[in-house]
Amino acid sequence: MRTIRWKSGPRQRVRAVRQKLSVGMILLGLAALPLAVGATEIKGNNWKVDISGYVNAFYTTVNCSGSNAVGGAALAGRALGCGGQSNRTTIGNGLLPNAVITKFSTEQEGIKIGGQIGIMVATATSDALSPNNGVDVRQAFFTLSSPNLGTVKIGRDYGIFGSNAILGDMTLLGVGAPIQATQRGRVSLGHIGAGYTYLGNYGQIVYTTPGHGGLSFTGGVFSPVNNTGQYDSRSAPQVQMQVTFKQGHFRTWIGAKSQRFYALSGSGAQPGSFTMTAGEIGAAFRIGGLSLIGNVQAGRGIGILTDGDQGNARGINYLLQGTYAVTPKLKLGLSGGISRNRDNFASTGHLKSNRNVTAGAYYALTKSVTLDLEFSQTRSKDFTGDTARMNGVAFGGILFF
Repeated sequence: MRTIRWKSGPRQRVRAVRQKLSVGMILLGLAALPLAVGATEIKGNNWKVDISGYVNAFYTTVNCSGSNAVGGAALAGRALGCGGQSNRTTIGNGLLPNAVITKFSTEQEGIKIGGQIGIMVATATSDALSPNNGVDVRQAFFTLSSPNLGTVKIGRDYGIFGSNAILGDMTLLGVGAPIQATQRGRVSLGHIGAGYTYLGNYGQIVYTTPGHGGLSFTGGVFSPVNNTGQYDSRSAPQVQMQVTFKQGHFRTWIGAKSQRFYALSGSGAQPGSFTMTAGEIGAAFRIGGLSLIGNVQAGRGIGILTDGDQGNARGINYLLQGTYAVTPKLKLGLSGGISRNRDNFASTGHLKSNRNVTAGAYYALTKSVTLDLEFSQTRSKDFTGDTARMNGVAFGGILFF
């Protein structure tokens, strides 16, 4: 017999850059967020299935000014930031898309079995005729675990490297950098490309220790990715790992990732091959209503937006954020991030840096609905000193079910 129980309770370069944006930066699903305030729970035959999700939309308006000469993945430039115009308005998703998440679990022969499938769709399109039926399946995995041996995950899911930065980003429930080239048909970027590199979605086999004493290790092998048009991968997998320590309201982490990239024949990419090697360190702390988070990523081939998208250029990302709960319902926050190329290579489009500062107010209208108001400024700079600037305002909300 099956029972159902309802629970109440989360003009060439532009085209090339857009391809990179569509490959690697379309943001997180509910499975990474302990935010669902309600779900449908179905039980039967020793299985439990939870169905949850979220819907969000934001009115965003942006204005771009400054130099049009800043190339590469210049988020504040007119081409990407404002979708080719000086001003642009969109009503679309924030950093999260819309999603339905299905989780399932059981226990068999002393082994806990779980997993989930996440299906995401976008809100906005560039015209009134185009369908928004680009279904994005970011998660499809299962887990095997026991209290003493830890957990093994097999399937498609988010990466390890960069997960703490994006999950701690206050704009995860909002917009952050309202990049019009991605928000129309996809999502905004938060601090992706201006504070951290996107954590990515990969086929993977990952092991996590039980985490005794607040210390845990997560590491695994990931299906290697290509750099569109210049580099590809071969037989060696990508490797990611992270050590986390948590005690009370304090948490700190150290992470790393690595992959070999090989130049495509006839691409003219220089060098002919390189190894992406990147490291990360960060910490988060909460006392009373005040929450702080800081994170630094650095390495060769780390990319501005996603793995290896700047070739073998060395890069560094900084994120610093503070939020304060004024009341149980109202939270105010200020977050700043910068992503910087240390090398002036052709593969970077001579982009030196993207930086974004966002001030936000987040109001819990109900336990299921959060309303947001954000003001942001994004700046992009090249190695010759040219600077582009984008100012943005976003208002809207997100519903978790």
